[in-house]
Amino acid sequence: MRLTPDQWIFWQHGFVKLNATIVFTWALMAVLVIGAALITRRLATGHERSRWQNLLEIVVTGIVTQIADVGLKAPHRYLGFLGTLFLFVAAATLATVVPGFEPPTASLSTTAALALCVLVAVPLFGISGQGLLTYLRSYVEPTPLMLPFNLISEVSRTLALAVRLFGNMMSGAMIIAILLSITPFVFPVVMTGLGLPTGMVQAYIFTILAAVYIAAATHPGKPKAKPGPAQMPAS
Repeated sequence: MRLTPDQWIFWQHGFVKLNATIVFTWALMAVLVIGAALITRRLATGHERSRWQNLLEIVVTGIVTQIADVGLKAPHRYLGFLGTLFLFVAAATLATVVPGFEPPTASLSTTAALALCVLVAVPLFGISGQGLLTYLRSYVEPTPLMLPFNLISEVSRTLALAVRLFGNMMSGAMIIAILLSITPFVFPVVMTGLGLPTGMVQAYIFTILAAVYIAAATHPGKPKAKPGPAQMPAS
């Protein structure tokens, strides 16, 4: 029984390995790219639209709405990054119905890579939204003593993102593998069906957490209150 797709080796030469995590990740990315190209090649602006375009608009509108609800201004600016995160994790879950496919998100290396993408994206969006000096100043507010704690929080939340997604996705794969080895075929099928909504929830949670971190990095500092009439010095 394989715990992760990392243990499924397709090809190896010395220390170079081509495992199922790499193969299924690139296969999934190829399907997403080709699917996006096919869906968007004939977009219509009139009242008559294809079913695929209607589905695409529903998905895009839903993602944009969720990004805006988190508190990010100009949500279309973050649509490419956050939408890709959601679609990748969601597609990895939906593809589990394909015989022989193992979701790459059940590997810690994949979830760590996704979390590192968030780690890099947060300061990039924060710097572009607030400016370099303003963003760096947030690490030493309200006192420079907070600098090490803020740095630790950056690393710890990245680790938490990776471990959370890995644990939730791997647990479902392990349960299916155990049931498949000790029970008839019907029980793993049921568990796979139950795992699909669970995986979609994990994709949603991962994307929302990434959006929350970006929102915290791009949120400007509170402006200083201007003295009102009652606070004006007496002449």
